[in-house]
Amino acid sequence: MITTMVLVADWVRLLIVCVAFVAAAAAITHFTGLTSPKPFLGAAARGVLQLAAVSAVITFVLTHLGLTWAFLVLMAVVATATSASRTGTGRRGVWVAAAILVGTVPALGLLLGIGLLPVQGIALIPVGGILIGGAMTATTLSARRALDSLHDRYGEYEAARALGFHERDAVCLIIRKPAAEALIPALDQTRTVGLVTLPGAFVGMLLGGAPVWQAGALQIVVLLALLAVEAAAVATVVELIARRLVRRTSQGSEVRLT
Repeated sequence: MITTMVLVADWVRLLIVCVAFVAAAAAITHFTGLTSPKPFLGAAARGVLQLAAVSAVITFVLTHLGLTWAFLVLMAVVATATSASRTGTGRRGVWVAAAILVGTVPALGLLLGIGLLPVQGIALIPVGGILIGGAMTATTLSARRALDSLHDRYGEYEAARALGFHERDAVCLIIRKPAAEALIPALDQTRTVGLVTLPGAFVGMLLGGAPVWQAGALQIVVLLALLAVEAAAVATVVELIARRLVRRTSQGSEVRLT
């Protein structure tokens, strides 16, 4: 009876804190005119529902290797859909899957191949999720910045073409630096790890009872893998845009091959 009451009290405190954080984010953005509170409320609701659903099935998934791989594929599909939606690329957004997977798949393969990552759901899903999530963020940010720059600096593109630049080279000239800004969060996280940030893999292993050195070793591997994965994602985004495979619907006819 006492245990049940303690659990209920913990859940009530958790609910109060969650509501307070969401309300604070929504109120700040509303009263400062940054944006509508709606995205925060929607994201919070989706996060709660998705974590509840994942929590309900994760134990079963982790005990079946086939389901673990299927879950990773689902992660990649959702990441692709999210990035495509955020970049406003419509059906062409399916190409962002290449940017998300081009570094993630080799990174996972390397970690598995040399034995640092066991072929078990309990290891594959967290690390795979971190890498896919990092690639998704880098893809979204780089694509948005690159497409915005291509639109805003279209005159510079035309000038480069007039000077004899090929289509791909003219586009790359405009979008490379803006796209590379998507790497700043990953670089800053790696530079400040342990001093400013204590990422999830490190904290999770410590809470799970792993030695500090082992948690630190895994975390630095994950962070360096993220750097490689996100760099590959950004480079791929630049190529996809330069080759006209990724464009916003409104930009479909802006750049033509001549």
